Amino acid sequence: MRTKRAGKATQFTSVSIPTQLFKKLEKEIEGTGFPSVSSLVAFVLRMLLTEKKTGKGEYDIESIKKRLRELGYM
Repeated sequence: MRTKRAGKATQFTSVSIPTQLFKKLEKEIEGTGFPSVSSLVAFVLRMLLTEKKTGKGEYDIESIKKRLRELGYM
């Protein structure tokens, strides 16, 4: 799958997660700025990679939730 964003073609792939987790995430993103579970997962993974590169290393769920709240997503 490809989409265009800011003049660049972005390619996508599929990642499998347990159905139960997917359903929980669907409920969690209701009323947030995330249009889909996929966009939430991509955001969290980008955030984890950024933290790894900067050496912050905060990978616990509470730090992720805090960051999402700071950004207005929760």
